[in-house]
Amino acid sequence: MPFPVNSKFPDFNQKDFHTFPFPVNNPSYSRRKWVIDAFFAAFLLVLLFPLLLFTVLLLFVLNRQVLYTKPRIGFNLKPFTILKFVTMIPNSHNMTYGTMTIGNDPRITPIGRILRKFKIDELPQLWNVLIGNMSFVGPRPLDKSEFDCYSDEVKNKIYSVKPGITGVGSIVFRNEDKILSDPTVSPISLYKQKIAPHKGELELWYLENQSFYVDFMILLLTGLAIFVPNNQLIYSVFPTLPVKTF
Repeated sequence: MPFPVNSKFPDFNQKDFHTFPFPVNNPSYSRRKWVIDAFFAAFLLVLLFPLLLFTVLLLFVLNRQVLYTKPRIGFNLKPFTILKFVTMIPNSHNMTYGTMTIGNDPRITPIGRILRKFKIDELPQLWNVLIGNMSFVGPRPLDKSEFDCYSDEVKNKIYSVKPGITGVGSIVFRNEDKILSDPTVSPISLYKQKIAPHKGELELWYLENQSFYVDFMILLLTGLAIFVPNNQLIYSVFPTLPVKTF
């Protein structure tokens, strides 16, 4: 069963969503986080420029396509355009599985598998951080079809902070593609029934516990997960985190 995908987002007016109040964030924390995000995004864009340039040239030679640009839901439910390096064949989001990725997804190109393994495909999002669309740490920005799988409570709270390049949900569900690979159940059913409810709990946990310490540890754990993907250290670092049992 294909994952429903819209080629365009609807108008994200408040009428499209229930109107629960957003949680109140610490203004001082939010302001300082924005300054830190912008500084390190600019620093990393300069530092990683040779890698970025090499990847651009490689993708252009191999695929003639370099950037994946699609709308995602952002801060206060406002849409923005996310940037990634292309890792799939053209028009892949309109094929079976839509915006979801399963294990050994046939739409992923050979070079795309390498970029995904080391998270190089996410590096263009440094620009999203620099211009204020995203943060380094926060809930991942979702396509509306995935966003709609969340409960009303989660949908109305999750983007009271900026979406992030990484987050607690990204670490816990780093094997999401394998979970969605069950041949007996459609990916959309798996996402709705198993992944979305627990990922929503994780994102609510982050909203209640966000701090510079939590953000820093999430960044460290993200780096560790790239090289040791099956580690469970996150539950030792954050003992109150809801535990994934599947």
